[in-house]
Amino acid sequence: MAKSIANIRKNYSQKKLLEKKIHSDPIQQFAKWWKQALASKIDEVNAMTLATASQDGIPSARIVLLKEFSPAGFTFYTNYQSFKGQQLAENPKACLVFFWKEMERQVRITGLVQKLNSEASDTYFSTRPEASQLGAMVSPQSQIIESRKWLDKHYKKLRKELKKENIKRPEHWGGFIVKPVIIEFWQGRPSRLHDRLQYTLDDSGNWKIERLAP
Repeated sequence: MAKSIANIRKNYSQKKLLEKKIHSDPIQQFAKWWKQALASKIDEVNAMTLATASQDGIPSARIVLLKEFSPAGFTFYTNYQSFKGQQLAENPKACLVFFWKEMERQVRITGLVQKLNSEASDTYFSTRPEASQLGAMVSPQSQIIESRKWLDKHYKKLRKELKKENIKRPEHWGGFIVKPVIIEFWQGRPSRLHDRLQYTLDDSGNWKIERLAP
């Protein structure tokens, strides 16, 4: 088993990532790659790893979905009382990773995290399918529950009690925005000599671009 796992490998060779062909602004560069990823019809293109840590440095990571990006940052939504919500309350820093294997690309974003205001969270919540709205209301995310049957029972009960027009965003659910200070773009290359270009935000608000060894 160990030998067969060790032999799994792929030689990356699709693209190059050169300084003379990238945008000076990392958000614009991300937008360029994002459009290309959309055009490639990657399944769950907005799926990203969200890595957080508790106040005492215990790390945790999971997949969440990007819902918006802009010069201000990268937005996702969750239960504020979930494990990730608790870690972000203790330690409002995070790292996001996109891995678009079909394009042999990775983007790593490190930044400071803030809650979105209630108006922004209300607006997004209103666009969710009714089933997802009810799910956000009924699930005590990350807490131990007695069974799947318990969860389904509470979901069905809530669905009977509420009509679409009466569903409002629960206070424990909303958005976070990751405000980047470092963004790395990774392009797979042959012989594991990958291209890695890192943007770092300086004290004056400008982005410095540097090449990292693979």
